[in-house]
Amino acid sequence: MTQTYLFADALMDVPLDSPVNVASVPQRSPFRYPGGKTWLVPLFRRWLASKIRPPQLLIETFAGGGIIGLTAAMENLAQRVILVELDDQVAAVWETILSDGAGWLAARIQHFEMSLENLNAELLRPPESRRELAFQTILRNRTAHGGILAAGAGVLKHGENGKGVSSRWYAKTIAHRIRAIGMVTDRIQFINGDAFAVMNQYRLSHDTVFFIDPPYTAGGKRAGSRLYTHSEIDHERLFQQCGELAGDFLITYDNAPEVVALAARHGFQTKTVAMKNTHHAEMTELLIGRDLGWMDYEWVMTEEPPPYRINPPQTIKSARKRKKVASTRATTTRTNVEDQSSRKSKPKKSKPTTKAPKTRAA
Repeated sequence: MTQTYLFADALMDVPLDSPVNVASVPQRSPFRYPGGKTWLVPLFRRWLASKIRPPQLLIETFAGGGIIGLTAAMENLAQRVILVELDDQVAAVWETILSDGAGWLAARIQHFEMSLENLNAELLRPPESRRELAFQTILRNRTAHGGILAAGAGVLKHGENGKGVSSRWYAKTIAHRIRAIGMVTDRIQFINGDAFAVMNQYRLSHDTVFFIDPPYTAGGKRAGSRLYTHSEIDHERLFQQCGELAGDFLITYDNAPEVVALAARHGFQTKTVAMKNTHHAEMTELLIGRDLGWMDYEWVMTEEPPPYRINPPQTIKSARKRKKVASTRATTTRTNVEDQSSRKSKPKKSKPTTKAPKTRAA
């Protein structure tokens, strides 16, 4: 018997040659993160849907805004999630939200009156706790050009419709996302540390999958160094360590010839995916893995029909239709029974009898 896959519909209808409309993807991260992977969420779902069973653990290394890990936790795509991030500012946010500080941070954001004067005053004040650092990080992320937290990033001057620093400060929305994450903290763990060390710790786990989105500095690219505080990594070492993982992995990279060659040397497959950058320019990125066959939905197989009948799941429309048919049949049956009962209860009319005429004897 061939194997059916969980959520097989998720394997289909995901465009590879045209960018995903990110407006159709749930926005779960409180960050406006440079290089964020919201556009990849449909393909990420498709990757996990190709598994025979949901993974016990998903580890998102180089987590940043954490949209992939958050999606897995909130949509039950993995039983547990670990977010790994080295940046101390970003770490303060995740530590606050995933401890008991989600409500505090959400309220602090909603009660802050955004203006350039208030922003500068808050960011110049030394944080007295990890919570305060978390709040300042969200402020800086939401008011800087492109959400960049690296040193040297300036604040928005004009923004959308001349709103300046208020352009991306959606206080109610950000607070709502933080409170929503606070509802699933039992499924998410955060590690403020080195991605290589965590990968090595879980390298022998067959029930662990890894989503790896490193800073794009391979092949002489410098974009990552402008966007992130910690941007320099050993790409050769990363690929070598991925080859030692017992569990599956999915890597995203800039579409550069050097990266394609690096993947080929380690026996990994590569495929390009269309996306749009923050300036809405269409471009492609690389997906890398051991086996990317799940990206071609034609291969999806189903089980052979079982020897017994399985009732298909009812939709609301079909359930209402069945209820209406059943009600009509019940009404018809009741009417027929009443008709028969009334016919039985009516007295039968006696037929007139005709007596034969008497004849006189002659």
